[in-house]
Amino acid sequence: MSYKELITNGIRRLRTENKLTQEQFAEKISMSVQGYRNIEHNRYLPTAETIDKICEVFNIQPVELLLPEPQANLDKVRELINNKLCNCDLDKLIRINNMIDLM
Repeated sequence: MSYKELITNGIRRLRTENKLTQEQFAEKISMSVQGYRNIEHNRYLPTAETIDKICEVFNIQPVELLLPEPQANLDKVRELINNKLCNCDLDKLIRINNMIDLM
């Protein structure tokens, strides 16, 4: 699946999870309804500003729009990662941090 499809699906999923119409969602993010429909129908990719506005309004991180799974699964992933990191010694944490910096 492409980045564009992931973003589009993530935005659509967010809208439906919040039980909003396209019109209501567009209003919440201060966007025209037609502009929002163009995003949802893959006619164009939302700008960084639009993504930031969506994240601000719905109190999410941008990465959550890229994940094909619902928020509940994201919480489980965060918990799993947190548990694993808590069991790492300082040397391993430094190596993990360095790998993340390279991404």
